[in-house]
Amino acid sequence: MKTNSFFFSADFQSNLRMQSVGLQHLFLLSVCLFLCLLTSAESQQVEQLEEEVQNVPVEVITESSPCSATCGLGLRTQTLCLLNDSKAAMEEKLPSGGEAEVTEKCRVRAVQCMDTWQCGLQTMTVTSGLRVEVDCVGDVMEATGRFSWRVSWRYARGIISTDDTLFARWDTPELDRVVLDPVREEDAGTYRCDVQDAAYRRVKRAYWGIRVLPVGVLSLDYDSSLALWDEGEKNQTEEEEEQRKILPFALLAMGVSAAVAGVFTALLRGYEAMKRRRRNLKASGSF
Repeated sequence: MKTNSFFFSADFQSNLRMQSVGLQHLFLLSVCLFLCLLTSAESQQVEQLEEEVQNVPVEVITESSPCSATCGLGLRTQTLCLLNDSKAAMEEKLPSGGEAEVTEKCRVRAVQCMDTWQCGLQTMTVTSGLRVEVDCVGDVMEATGRFSWRVSWRYARGIISTDDTLFARWDTPELDRVVLDPVREEDAGTYRCDVQDAAYRRVKRAYWGIRVLPVGVLSLDYDSSLALWDEGEKNQTEEEEEQRKILPFALLAMGVSAAVAGVFTALLRGYEAMKRRRRNLKASGSF
């Protein structure tokens, strides 16, 4: 019985070894198969990506205008055109000329721009009873929408200043502008506009100082005053041009007059010299 049990245990152990070796081989085979499938899938994905890259349209900015505002929010117009060979451009394999070829398929878009958010102080003087409108955002609000920005107003009554401690909150029915229609003398002062974007970043601050004068105190017809000023400058310019035209002739006349006077003086002196010589000859002959 002991001998049989010994042979049985030996056979059992050998079977276990064979099964473990078979499992190891099966596991290695599975790993190899998985790696092969993974490599094949990755290569297929790479090929698909390359095909997609070839078909992706690539646009380049060929022209860009300056910002429409020197301070605060503005708009910039850009012209974008498609490239002929998108893949070569993305791989930086440009032709011998060193420049990518651009097609005639172009489009124009407007983008936001900002050089500085501080706009400083602007002043104006108006007559009581007129309409005054102060626009803070303007064209940018129309292009991007009313709810793209947070606009707040503050007011310093009766003074022209940029001292922020003097300003109090000012509620206006309009979001992007202050309208005073009609403007009164008590509306004089400084109006401050603050603009923030959707992320609460300040993108503009501007001050408007408004002076309001009673009717009849001073004529503020700027257009007529400017026309009179331009007319006076025009008349003065015409007179200066006429003087420039006359000046050469005047100089020529003065030169001719001086020459004639010189010749006349020389002739007169010669005549007087001849008379003296004759008198001297007569006096010497009488002796």
